[in-house]
Amino acid sequence: MKINLSTRVDQSYLKVKEGFTEDLFQSLNPPFPPVKLLRFDGSSTGDIVSLELNFILFKQVWTSEITDDQTDENEFYFVDEGIKLPFFLRFWRHKHRVVSQGPSQSLIIDEISYRAPNKILEIFLFPVLYAQFAMRKPVYKKYFGKHRPV
Repeated sequence: MKINLSTRVDQSYLKVKEGFTEDLFQSLNPPFPPVKLLRFDGSSTGDIVSLELNFILFKQVWTSEITDDQTDENEFYFVDEGIKLPFFLRFWRHKHRVVSQGPSQSLIIDEISYRAPNKILEIFLFPVLYAQFAMRKPVYKKYFGKHRPV
């Protein structure tokens, strides 16, 4: 399955790139499940991000590796791919793109591909994952607001 969301923010794409930090990552966590950050290396190729999801009755570790990153004159992106996933996922690939929209605006694009152990669970997960990533939009807008230095 695929999920694609985009958010326009009032910062240049290079300023947004600088803002992809542990602080932003923590700010993007959804209200449920609670997330404990176990490791955050950054957003460069070879970096690892690992977290623990607390579903109250059980916990699951989710570890991703940054498998690609690039910056050019119009765009910055990095790709995280799941290397240890919760039981309800079999595959995870998330391309984080920040595309220039002029000198003081950018478009943050989340391109997500995932697979679950079966098609029914995959379909069930779609609205849950979509909602969790849609909740990032106001966080991105606030975090990369016009008057906030990154």
